Amino acid sequence: MSTPPIVRKAVIPAAGLGTRFLPATKAQAKEMLPVVDKPAIQYIVEEAVAAGIDDILIITGRSKRSIEDHFDRQFELEYHLDAAGKQSELTEVVALTELADIHFVRQGSPLGLGHAVSVARKHVGDNPFAVLLGDEFMATSSTLLPDMIQTYAQYGRSVMALQEVEPEEIRRYGCAKPERISDHLVQILDLVEKPEPAEAPSNLAVMGRYIFTPELFEKLEQVQPGVGGEIQLTDAIAMLLADQAVYGVTFEGGRYDTGTVPAYLQAIVELALERADLRPEFGAFLADVVQREGLV
Repeated sequence: MSTPPIVRKAVIPAAGLGTRFLPATKAQAKEMLPVVDKPAIQYIVEEAVAAGIDDILIITGRSKRSIEDHFDRQFELEYHLDAAGKQSELTEVVALTELADIHFVRQGSPLGLGHAVSVARKHVGDNPFAVLLGDEFMATSSTLLPDMIQTYAQYGRSVMALQEVEPEEIRRYGCAKPERISDHLVQILDLVEKPEPAEAPSNLAVMGRYIFTPELFEKLEQVQPGVGGEIQLTDAIAMLLADQAVYGVTFEGGRYDTGTVPAYLQAIVELALERADLRPEFGAFLADVVQREGLV
């Protein structure tokens, strides 16, 4: 078998309406909500770049212009930072615009995750590509995405991220039926969307990181719209399973979820406590709150 092409492209779907965060997301992108001092989507872009990806397509929608502005030059800001002698801040905002070749396309209509990914077809072409969902990101110490890219390089087939969850939680996720290959690698035999615990084929939940072969786009064209006219990515992956092997890389920890308000707040607290410049004061504040509110 010939050597598979290197994964250099990533697609980040960021066209969702963010209704769980209303009214904050009425006029701004959910992906731009700050997690400590960076918007959530910046963590995702940095994760992709750290894994060797240098061409990123962000799928946006209405009220998402702030995402484009964030990754663009802002000369007035740069001028004022320079004039004020704030060189470290200037270096940071300029470096942000040079992370990778970042492109944008609008989904147009909110017709589901599968439809959002299909919008990337012209940009991706016949290349393998990563999909990184816009409401979660991995810790900088995580090797998940590089491990997935390495698995693709070895097998030349699509790869999904899988994490063990408590049995009662599996109904919130897509669930993989696995065949174990090694400690952190399985071949996926089937996918079941949000099964009841008693019917789940495993406790391996599908998380928001994927490496796809370009054949996925053909399957997305064949998927029949479901409720609300939405095209489901899981349906396309199920079709792909019928034609070629799909693998799963399992991981533990290091995942930050910003998809719900409680998870978003938890991500902020955890990341703030990892910062040497924030931990002493913020940690003391949290300890005081815990003691005052009798939370332990």
